[in-house]
Amino acid sequence: MPSATATGRGSEEYDRRLRDTQEELERIQQQREELERERQELEELTNRKRVFVSQQIELTERLTSALTLIDRELYQIRNEADDLEQCRVCFADHLEKVQKINPENWTRENLSEKLEKAGMAIDIAADEYDQAASHFEGTRGGAIFGRASKKARSASRVRETTEFISNLRNGFAFNLPLLVLGGAALVVYYLK
Repeated sequence: MPSATATGRGSEEYDRRLRDTQEELERIQQQREELERERQELEELTNRKRVFVSQQIELTERLTSALTLIDRELYQIRNEADDLEQCRVCFADHLEKVQKINPENWTRENLSEKLEKAGMAIDIAADEYDQAASHFEGTRGGAIFGRASKKARSASRVRETTEFISNLRNGFAFNLPLLVLGGAALVVYYLK
């Protein structure tokens, strides 16, 4: 028969093992919960990273596209500005020449010669003006020469067409009673 002390020691040993096992289970449970928290945090970080990368790619594409369009626009603007500067210098030269022409100071003897030279200067200036107007037609500078861009002209045509149709409709509406009365008067006249 086992002694009470041996049974007590066995029971203590059993209790100690049970406590150790429970502590081990609690530690494993805490590790499991910690690992689950870390997994959720990692998932959240991964999702946030995915969203960030997606937004980064989208914004990069938009900015790249905008920069390309801005560069093209600036290139066109610079070219047009250079052309306008050359045109301004040329026009200033022609204006100076045209303003120097003073027919009042011409004598009768050189009137024909001076008129011919002045006419040529005017023709050259007018030709260069027309060439510049043609060159800048359809650009921002087209309005300088009284020639709006194609978009502005087409918008103007649409506006004019719409205005014409509106006026036609209003005119018909205003004159409809007169037409009805006139038609009725003709019917009465022919029936008598």
